[in-house]
Amino acid sequence: MVSYSCLVRWLLGVVLSILIISGAQALKVEGINIENELPLLETPLVLKGAGVRTKFFYHLYVCALYLPEDTAADEDLDILVYLSADKPLAMRIYIISDMITADRFADAAHEGFVQATHGNTAPIQNEIETMVGAFRTTLQNHDVFDLVYDPERGVVIYRNSEEQAVVPGAEFKKAMFAIWLGDDPVQSKLKRDMLGDN
Repeated sequence: MVSYSCLVRWLLGVVLSILIISGAQALKVEGINIENELPLLETPLVLKGAGVRTKFFYHLYVCALYLPEDTAADEDLDILVYLSADKPLAMRIYIISDMITADRFADAAHEGFVQATHGNTAPIQNEIETMVGAFRTTLQNHDVFDLVYDPERGVVIYRNSEEQAVVPGAEFKKAMFAIWLGDDPVQSKLKRDMLGDN
C-alpha cells in the first residue's frame, strides 16, 4: 500500500514537471511573454510564432500569429493558401514604442493595404477605413490589439480585450493579414518569425 507522504511527493513531482515543461515552451519576445493560446473564438487558437516589427533602429511592436491547433502544427503550411480559405486566424499586436501614434499607424496601414493588394484597394476601401478608425484614438505604449478573423462575423478588432470594431468580408481579411503574411510582406523577417521559421 502506498503511503500518503509518497503519494503527495509523487503529485508534487508531476506538478513541478508540468510547470517546468510549460515554462520551457513559453515564448518571450522583447521582454513580452507571448500567450500560447488565444481564447477569443469558440475554438481556441494556438501560437504559431511571433516576432518584432522594426523600422530603421526602432522596435515598434511585437506581432504574434494564432491558428487552429492542427494548422499551427503543420510544418508544411502554405500561409497564402490558408489566407484565401474561410478559416479562423488571429494576430496579437503588442505596442512597444512611443513612436507609434494613431496617425502613423493609420498611414502605415494604408501603405500596407496598397502593398498587400498590389494597389487595388478600391473594392475594400470602406472596410479599410473602418479598420483604421479602430486605431484612431490615442495609442499608448503597452496597448495590446487583437485582430481576429471569425468566419461568422469577419475581422473583430479588440483593444486591451475590449471589442472596437467588426469588419466583415473574406477579401478584406485576406488583404489585412497579407500585410504581414502575404507574398510582399511589410517585413520578411517578421513574417518568418510569425510562421515559426526562425
